[in-house]
This record gives sequence, structure tokens and C-alpha cells, in this order.
Amino acid sequence: MHHFGQIAPAVRKRLFHREPGLFTAQSPAHLLSMALGATLYSPATRPLLADDIVKQAGNGVVSMVLCLEDSIGDDDVTAGEANLVAQFADLAGRAGADLPLLFIRVRTPEQIPDLVRRLGPTAPLLSGFVLPKFTEERGTPFLEALAVAEATGGHRLFAMPVLESPELLYRETRVETLEGILRAVDKCRDRVLALRLGVTDFCSPYGLRRGPDMTAYDLQIVASVIADVVNMLARVDGTGFTVTGPVWEYFRIQERMFKPQLRQSPFLEVQAVELRQSLIEHAMDGLLREISLDRANGLQGKTCIHPSHVLPVHALSVVSHEEYSDAQDILRPERVAGGVMRSAYTNKMNEVKPHRAWAERTVLRAEVFGVANEDIGFVELLAAGLTK
Repeated sequence: MHHFGQIAPAVRKRLFHREPGLFTAQSPAHLLSMALGATLYSPATRPLLADDIVKQAGNGVVSMVLCLEDSIGDDDVTAGEANLVAQFADLAGRAGADLPLLFIRVRTPEQIPDLVRRLGPTAPLLSGFVLPKFTEERGTPFLEALAVAEATGGHRLFAMPVLESPELLYRETRVETLEGILRAVDKCRDRVLALRLGVTDFCSPYGLRRGPDMTAYDLQIVASVIADVVNMLARVDGTGFTVTGPVWEYFRIQERMFKPQLRQSPFLEVQAVELRQSLIEHAMDGLLREISLDRANGLQGKTCIHPSHVLPVHALSVVSHEEYSDAQDILRPERVAGGVMRSAYTNKMNEVKPHRAWAERTVLRAEVFGVANEDIGFVELLAAGLTK
């Protein structure tokens, strides 16, 4: 699979200086953690779930979570588990179908080995499990169950713990909770693909909910948690993990809003200023600002609850030609000793040692999301995805 695979090859050639690279469910963990992109959640009870998965893969989704936790009622868990088993059997029978990375969000540790056993020969379609309300005490049994399921099933399974517990939110217990989480995930570092932030749960104890014109970073108590999570769990010195951006709750930003305009002229003639105005008028700017702030604050990818969020996340994940130029300059072997240079775009300073970690992360992002051509920006990438 690869990002922007839903776009015609001729259009991709126009868009990209370096096209997005290929990856599979068997790719190295550090590559997959970056490649997750917009991870789309879906209730496990959906009766046509297999059809939905195939459809979303065709629309550019590369990672999905099939949820048995908060998205379904307590009385629906048993039916949801049975539905997953049936839908995986359906997917296994679709020879040649492109599938995204699939994860199941469970409620209890016992569900993990039980589901792998019940999936039987279709279990290799599963990439791992999402572990809710993760702390050291509650999370360790999940990780132990994952190890058992992996040994039983005979194929690699990843964990994606969700950081959403009150202990992490409250100031008096936050540092101790973060230290415990780090101890727990460090013991199975090679199986923790990413840590996911549950910002909706952070808002609950205070009765907060951000509006469509606000980002998670505008809620100071939420922003403080994100900052501390990045500080303690997302360092790039070898001790940290990939942390993904929080969910955006609003989804009345749908493709039909753009298609009338895009039908009036071919892709190459779409006026960027008109599309930007359309984005602003339809309140999409809140989502776009939050995606940009996610990356600025050290987060990669994003949890998504609606398909309309996927393309903006991926379009803003593409490395710009300028970023790639700077990263390549910083990582040149002859500059390993350090120093400062003017960027090739002559608009900034590149300081080799302080910017090295940023450059390495940028090159990894370029490997999976590609590098835009010099004259290509977010609007052109978005338009291409909407007119595929």
C-alpha cells in the first residue's frame, strides 16, 4: 500500500517531486508508525463492515480501528465480536482486495487472545489492538495478553495504547502516571506502534468541549496534558514513542461541498484562492489548524471518526519541497560535524546539530507521504484527492 494510491499515476507525477513509498503490514515498526496517517475509527457492529473497509482503502485510508469500546453500547459487545469474526472471513475471501492496516479496540485484556483464537486463519489480516484508558496498572495485563495472542497466532501484533485516563489529566497524579506508562511500554518497545491521545476523555471531568473554531490547543488544561505527554513519552533520543494527534469531532465538511466547484474546471485550472476561501467558509480551518498544531507540537498522524478528515490529514502530511531541501542539506555527510548554513531557499538558518532530529523525522515522513513538487501545496493535494 502507499499514500495517495487512489490518485491516478499521471496526477501523482504532477504533484510529487518524490512519490509516497510502498509499505506493507510487515514493514518495520518505525516506518509503520509514521505511515499510520489518519487512522479511521469504525464501530465493530457495522453490518457491512467488510464493504466499508474495502471502500475506505480505495479512498486512501491506510489504517483503521474497529471499535468494541466507547463507540458501541455495553449490550452490543458480544454481537460486535461475532460481527468482527464474520467480517474478517468476508475480507479473507476477497482475493486481491487492497486492505488497510486493521486494529481492534478492545475493552478487556481477555478479549485479545479470545478474538485471535476466534479469527483463526483470518487473524493475519489483523495488525494489532488498541488498548483503552492505558496506565501502568491497567495496561500491563493488556500487553501481557497481546504477547500470548501473538505467540498463539504466530504473527506480529502491535499495541496502540490510548492515553485518556483521569490520572493522566489531574495535575497531582500526572507525572507519576506518565512515569508508569513509560515503564510499561518500554518493556515491549518493539510492539508498541504508537501512543494515541484521548482528548475527549480529558475534557469530560471538567464539562468541556471545544467548538469547531477551536483546537485542542486552545483548551489550556488539554494543551498542558499534550505538552507533558510529548515531554516524557515522545522524545527522539531513543526513549520515546510516536504519539498521534487527537480526534476532531466535527464532520459536516464533506466532499460534496467542493465537487460543484471542481466540476467547473479541470484539476490543473482550480484556483487555489477559491479553494482556500471555500475551506474557510465551511469551517474546515479549525481542523486544518489543529493538524498543523499537532505536528508543530511533536505529534504524528491523527485519530479520525469521519472519512472526510482523512484527506486533509494526509495532504498536510506531505513534505514540502522546501522542507525536504532543508532536511537534505542538514543531513549531508560532510556536515556531520555541525555548523550553520543559509537554506537553499535563502529564507532561514539551518543549524546542523539542533535541527538534525527534525531533519531525520522529515526524511522519514517523506518516505511514506512523499515530497511535493516546488509549486504544489496543500490546496492542490486536496483538490487532487477530491477529483480522483
